[in-house]
Amino acid sequence: MAAKVLVTGAAGFIGSHLVEQLVHEGYDVRAFVHYNSNNNWYNLEKLPRDVLDSVEVVAGDVADAFAIDKAVAGCNVVFHLAALIGIPYSYVAPAAYVSTNVLGTLHILEACRRHNVGRMIHTSTSEAYGTAQYVPIDEKHPLVGQSPYSASKIGADKLVESFWLSFELPACIIRPFNTYGPRQSMRAIIPTIIVQALSGGELKLGNLDPVRDLTFAVDTAKGFIAASKSDKVLGEVVNLGVGKGASIGELVERIGKLLGRDLKVKQDPNRVRPSDSEVMRLISDNSKAKSLMNWAPTVNLDSGLKVTIEYIEDHLAEYKQDIYAV
Repeated sequence: MAAKVLVTGAAGFIGSHLVEQLVHEGYDVRAFVHYNSNNNWYNLEKLPRDVLDSVEVVAGDVADAFAIDKAVAGCNVVFHLAALIGIPYSYVAPAAYVSTNVLGTLHILEACRRHNVGRMIHTSTSEAYGTAQYVPIDEKHPLVGQSPYSASKIGADKLVESFWLSFELPACIIRPFNTYGPRQSMRAIIPTIIVQALSGGELKLGNLDPVRDLTFAVDTAKGFIAASKSDKVLGEVVNLGVGKGASIGELVERIGKLLGRDLKVKQDPNRVRPSDSEVMRLISDNSKAKSLMNWAPTVNLDSGLKVTIEYIEDHLAEYKQDIYAV
């Protein structure tokens, strides 16, 4: 009998890729999506019909302990991806980030403990490290809350750690570096560049100097599944990243080359993060993922960008290229 798994944040970008990969591997998937009166499942609705038809979709809010308890009941594995993730919006609504990212994680942990879940995989973020104090960044790197978003994720990570140490809850923390690919919104830099480039004219971007370690979405999803299968990761923090960095400026050049265009950029002050909050360099050390769960990325940056460009070209009308998505 296939293991029953719960994916919170399933309607999100990474969540939808994880759901798709789990279905392909034969899991019995329950997808938890944020309730809305339109009953919109967002990225889940973009999955192939045969995949979506095999998924049990439930709606609620991770900030509601009762809804989470019902969603967790009967599941063997919980992949916790539900979170507010936009960094600029965390400057505007920090309390919402604490409610969703910290309190929501607490509700997940308590429900997993109550229902004796066999494995809880919690999603962290490379932003928790802040600007690199050394590279590549391993899991021993200090945690720095350079934005309300990263601070809320650090708080959630520490709650997971505490439940492992206090209650022996079988949990691990997966810390993805910047994931990209089809279905990602313009909240992220790669779709922002591609959509503006396809729409013509100058690109409106913020700082071009920050360096990011970019992992293709399918590789990230496979990393989560690998974590669910390895007992070596219990109580551990594990990076998922490529181990190489590219600046925003380099991404503009690479995407322009793939499109056959010389892309021009105009800095938009509204898109520039506060100087002390900007994380300038994130490059992962992924050796722990390789040793503990036999995971390594397989898609190189240019190949992943090509697939992402093709997806956005086919769905360009869905994007609002003139609006800065915080």
